[in-house]
Amino acid sequence: MYSSPVLMPLSLIYGAVTRARAALYEAGALTTHNVGVPVISVGNIAAGGTGKTPVVAWLARVLAPEGRRVCVLTRGYGRADPKSRVVVSDGESLLADAREGGDEPRLLAEMLLGVAAVVSDADRVAAARWAIQNLDSNAFILDDGFQHLRIARNLNIVTLDGIDPWGGRKLLPRGFLRESPRSLARADCIIITRAEQTPNLDALRAEARRLSGGRASVLSCRTRTIGVRPLSSSAFDETPAGKPPPQPVIAFCALGNPRAFFSHIQRDGYQATHTRAFPDHHFYTQSDVDSLTREAAKHGAQALLTTAKDAVKLRSLRFDVPCYVLDVDLEFDDERELLELVRRSISASQTFVEK
Repeated sequence: MYSSPVLMPLSLIYGAVTRARAALYEAGALTTHNVGVPVISVGNIAAGGTGKTPVVAWLARVLAPEGRRVCVLTRGYGRADPKSRVVVSDGESLLADAREGGDEPRLLAEMLLGVAAVVSDADRVAAARWAIQNLDSNAFILDDGFQHLRIARNLNIVTLDGIDPWGGRKLLPRGFLRESPRSLARADCIIITRAEQTPNLDALRAEARRLSGGRASVLSCRTRTIGVRPLSSSAFDETPAGKPPPQPVIAFCALGNPRAFFSHIQRDGYQATHTRAFPDHHFYTQSDVDSLTREAAKHGAQALLTTAKDAVKLRSLRFDVPCYVLDVDLEFDDERELLELVRRSISASQTFVEK
């Protein structure tokens, strides 16, 4: 599962660079900017899918009803021009597709239409200041923000994948860790995602708490299915869920952790005669879809089943086999505590001083 020991020297160099960078920010040698409004960061220490996107959506839905004009700031990994600023949504209208803005930003934009704006920009300090000026934003959520130390935050949330929280306990490129687990000492809140698939949740909670130095709240959440819909519909349309797909199915996705999706649908009772994992953030071609169609015929599948993140990249393609999308949501084991943390951090935002 993890890379060869030959990559150990590169991992050592990578680790030294990340530690030095964090130390420079902590010492004030590199500037952390306060943008003047509340900022909540959601990030991780391991590369790949750790369940950040639904946590970001949950936070936006908490903040918006309390009078906040929320904007999600994201890098938009895998988009066509990573150096540009793309307004994926102004909160009221969808303004960019997945290729322009990134697959996760487009999904968030659809999920949060009428709730929050979504802006893709590698420079999230500049993007925040632009959004304050042009969108009247007064609260930001940093998507994948734990390592983005240039912007000050009121609440630093880290998601740990309950299936594989420590990325093989090796730094990139040998393993999947972006930082040492000791970096959890910077976190205010650690959320263990996919708790329903975690072998020993209590032990993982205890280890996360120890690594944070006891300063972080350690919470957990579970992934639950909220519906299944034809590919032609948009994410989280306010329409009744359609009939479930005919079985058996072929399940496919392009996620950082495809195993989590395949395990989830199996627990939901779907019979998958074949599964296929594409690289994370993969942009599908008609050739990919035609290949899935052939696999469906080979394995006797009646339908294809995929994720909402994949769906935003598939609607322009032709399917000769019905394709369905599984929509999921989070169920927090400690929702009241998380709500209190969020509200307390927002209340404390007035004490921030520009560095």
